[in-house]
Amino acid sequence: MNQRLIVSSALASALALGLVGQAAAQGKEKCYGIAKAGQNDCANLAGTHSCAGQSKVDNDPGEWKYVAKGTCKDMKGMTAEEAKAKAKK
Repeated sequence: MNQRLIVSSALASALALGLVGQAAAQGKEKCYGIAKAGQNDCANLAGTHSCAGQSKVDNDPGEWKYVAKGTCKDMKGMTAEEAKAKAKK
């Protein structure tokens, strides 16, 4: 019975974390090329890391941060498509 409770609790926690992450992303967009070193929000386009806080240089076009929708261009940022195109050059 205790093992079942532990498994149920772990599953509920994982689901709750997923919902919190989705709620935090509403009203926001990924903005590439504006993150300072160590301040990116998740994986980069190149796939060299998959965690937040692992960017090595400021304003790397492959690194991104969440920003309020509609503000990325004001910050001189790029969409994912623009960042991918820049990486190919």
